[in-house]
Amino acid sequence: MGAVAARVADVRNRIGSDVTVVAVTKGFGVDAVREAVDAGLVDIGENYAQELVAKADVDGVRWHFLGHVQRNKVAMLRPHVEVWQGIDRALDLPGRVLVQVNLSGLPQRNGCGWEEAAELASAMANVVGLMGVAGPGDPRPQFRRLAALAKELGLSEVSMGMSGDYEAAVQEGATMVRLGTALFGPRPEPPDLRR
Repeated sequence: MGAVAARVADVRNRIGSDVTVVAVTKGFGVDAVREAVDAGLVDIGENYAQELVAKADVDGVRWHFLGHVQRNKVAMLRPHVEVWQGIDRALDLPGRVLVQVNLSGLPQRNGCGWEEAAELASAMANVVGLMGVAGPGDPRPQFRRLAALAKELGLSEVSMGMSGDYEAAVQEGATMVRLGTALFGPRPEPPDLRR
């Protein structure tokens, strides 16, 4: 069993099989995508448009775009992306959409405000869930609040939790976690991360 497959097995032992694991390959090459697929993962996430398009020819992948969506990149991404996470304003996108909520309220964080989430979710026909990144401090109350809001809005998906806090996120109601270093090890510093 390869290193990625062993890490996937460890994650599954911790969170079970009902939670969708999105393998985040930001900064890793196309081989990381193939290793994730070989380990049984089909949901792969990218933060940067060029990186996603460069890896998009790997078979058997359901691509998630995780970064802030720039309007001028939508046409490039449209043929590949099935799930758009990180949407914080109304956009015309194909596939499934998760509205990103700024869980901490910190101005430097992406996402809409808590009070804007319901309006944004109803503004697009294909919103299926909410997504969030925990801010400083205990992530559990933030995760709990996001899961409760998704339930209140009748949305089935709650994408929260990354490599450092995914177990807490699942305990608080995550249906989807986004894991990079937990699956692939330390992320290399790429020379250029153009969006």
